[in-house]
Amino acid sequence: MGKHFQLLKLDATDSTNSYLKDLLRSENPSDYTVVVAERQLKGRGQMGMVWQSEGGKNLTFSMLRRFDALSVKHQFVLNIAVSIAVCDVLNELLVPDVAVKWPNDIMSGSKKVCGILIENVLKGNRVGQSIIGIGLNVNQTDFANLDKASSLKRITGRNFNLDELLHSLLERMRFHLDGIEVKTVTQLLPSYEKLLFRKDKPSTFTNDKGGLFMGYIRKVSPSGKLVLELEDRIFKEFDLKEVSLLY
Repeated sequence: MGKHFQLLKLDATDSTNSYLKDLLRSENPSDYTVVVAERQLKGRGQMGMVWQSEGGKNLTFSMLRRFDALSVKHQFVLNIAVSIAVCDVLNELLVPDVAVKWPNDIMSGSKKVCGILIENVLKGNRVGQSIIGIGLNVNQTDFANLDKASSLKRITGRNFNLDELLHSLLERMRFHLDGIEVKTVTQLLPSYEKLLFRKDKPSTFTNDKGGLFMGYIRKVSPSGKLVLELEDRIFKEFDLKEVSLLY
């Protein structure tokens, strides 16, 4: 299988993505270096959302992937590869109704079980390295103020071995990320779009000004934007900061 994972296990850290970023500044970590935290103190999700996590019950890790020739315009291939990898593993574990809430949340039914935070270090018009952070709710069952969150245990009733689960996720991520530099977003989109949460269902969104509007998720553009069909058959592309799905 080629490269081995270099695993760094920490008791606690503010954020595994930040830890890896610091490591990149001070050392020269090898491709597929993985930082795993027992507890993450300041986990960050998309757009600065704070991610609540109980120590020792969930998986919080970040993986470093180095590239030679990944162009910035195709960087959404990383979101696709990682999302599909996580969905593969959850489907194997018979987690029901697994879907991707664009761009980076993994759902089971209408509950969020996993958040992905990909931070790319750019070199000119190429991605030099990518720091891929995963927060997966596994054996935590109490989500006091988070009505949209759940965990694998809460959904399936089973307890999961975190080390085995980590290993499965890393292997699947490597499977989908090996050779990713020669793939284009367009090639990978069909399998990603099949997994899209609320695809082709009437849905309510908020725009960046807080206004509500109705639309249908139809597809994702080659640059990774969400394509919605609005009234009068108007199709419009939105990026991450411009739209959020209410569900």
